[in-house]
Amino acid sequence: MIPHLLTDLLAGIAEQADPERTTPLEPVAPTGNAAHGDYQWNFAFRLAKARKQNPRAVAESLVGQLVHPLIQRAEVMGPGFINLTFDDEVLARLIGEQAATPRLGLPQVGAGKTVVIDYSSPNVAKRMHIGHMRSTHIGNALYRLHLAAGYRTIGDNHIGDWGTQFGKLIVAWRTWRDDAGYAADPIGELERLYVKFGEEVRPLNKDGPADPPDVAAGKQELVAAARAETLKLQKGDPDNMALWQQFMDVSMGEFNAVYARMGVRFDVTMGESAYRDLTDGVVERLKRDGIAEASEGAWIVRFEEPSLKNSPVIVQKRDGASNYTTTDLAAMQYRVEHWRPDRIIIVTDMRQQLVFNQLFSIARRTGVTAELVHAWFGMLVLPEGAMSTRAGNIIRLVDLFDEAVSRARAIVDARELAKPPDAPRLPDVERAVIAEAVGMGAIRYADLSQHPQTDVTFSWDKMLAFEGNTAPYLLYSYARCVTLLARAGETPDPGAIHLGHPLERELALSILRTPEAALAALTNSRPNLLADHCYDLSNRINRVYHDLPVLTGGDARASRLGLLDCARRALGTGLDWLGLTVIDRM
Repeated sequence: MIPHLLTDLLAGIAEQADPERTTPLEPVAPTGNAAHGDYQWNFAFRLAKARKQNPRAVAESLVGQLVHPLIQRAEVMGPGFINLTFDDEVLARLIGEQAATPRLGLPQVGAGKTVVIDYSSPNVAKRMHIGHMRSTHIGNALYRLHLAAGYRTIGDNHIGDWGTQFGKLIVAWRTWRDDAGYAADPIGELERLYVKFGEEVRPLNKDGPADPPDVAAGKQELVAAARAETLKLQKGDPDNMALWQQFMDVSMGEFNAVYARMGVRFDVTMGESAYRDLTDGVVERLKRDGIAEASEGAWIVRFEEPSLKNSPVIVQKRDGASNYTTTDLAAMQYRVEHWRPDRIIIVTDMRQQLVFNQLFSIARRTGVTAELVHAWFGMLVLPEGAMSTRAGNIIRLVDLFDEAVSRARAIVDARELAKPPDAPRLPDVERAVIAEAVGMGAIRYADLSQHPQTDVTFSWDKMLAFEGNTAPYLLYSYARCVTLLARAGETPDPGAIHLGHPLERELALSILRTPEAALAALTNSRPNLLADHCYDLSNRINRVYHDLPVLTGGDARASRLGLLDCARRALGTGLDWLGLTVIDRM
């Protein structure tokens, strides 16, 4: 990785210029304009500010020390930027070395470290729907990136499998269940029962008339019965525990089928129930350490941080019951004690920011030293009428995936029909494989290519387009490289690469920046930074393909084949880190 190659040189220059180390060492970064060099170093600005000197004069005092085999030219630009232009022969050699290195030479910043990533987290007895999509995609991309960077990576699916919803479901099961419906569609029946309970106890419009006394009493009886069944479950009642396990089994079967199609796996699935025996101990510790205080019969935690000062949180209810905060603290304790993580990343939507700010504050007060990251994301915005399903206003993930693959198949078939009559046609089985990869990849990439903390507007036409920053375009760029290399009929040689044209040089730099983009995505919990890079790499692949002869390139043939093969490897690896499945033909 280019910044790492220059680390020792830059550190030496910075230490000599700033022996007291009052100025943080700033790494080199790509320039915004290739006409201004390949990379830029802005250390002179920081040093000049600390010294209260002219930044250009400071930059000029540093530029002469930038001597390295990679650096062909170093020059001061503007008010004090130090721009670096790299040597073409060294760049060509580095591409070959990167191609031969596992994981493209991605720095193993996680070697000897452990990270726990908590993501997806659906609720038992309910279908996975479009609301679970972003957490699953973003969390899985972060999982893949940390794994590639050498971390001992633990993916934890913290499912909602405990609490008052099970009391409601047990009452509904015993009152209204349809055995035939359950046999045909277990999750569908459980979901129907849960919705029916809500409808039965829901009061009339608050602006309308009150329930008649007998109706209101019936609703109160249902609510009381649900509380009683919840308490029996929490105390280990055999019948309720058997039902809970039954609901768990059918739910996990449904979840695992969805995850398999998404290419997602977890190392552990530990829901709220896994910590039910730890919550009392957590509360007692908070009381003992003076972190929790009594308040109107409950126990709460107050905060000193300005952003939390007016937001105390309950950790034990008046009746002695725990809540989500207590369970999350128990999960934190378990993770720290069992895995000794250096980082804990929790991936949820933006509405949970206050909850996790509170959780992290309490965790630090109890002595947790791991880096705590709430990788929050914006909401998914659906245009009106984007899709309708049997589930009403809830779009199930399985229906979303089927629709994406169906639309992708229609595009693949249309492209096949548009071929000349004598052109070979892809067989039906291969078209199905392509449609699955393109459809599923389109949904995932449309999500990951956006800044996670912005809302994402769902658009079929945009995500399935073969032009622009889309999965079909990137997958097509990869397949185009594979097809071209197959037509060449020879093994590409990275050692033959020679950068004789500006487009080749631009592609070379983009190839070498792949691990750099991956590390930035990992560090900032922003998979879109890697997605942006894959798009840039695809653009540069296609410019070389369109503008430069490859198979008929004469003396440049071997070099360009080697370059495009390295580009294929870099693009395929980057897409794999994002969770997309590449295909060899489209």
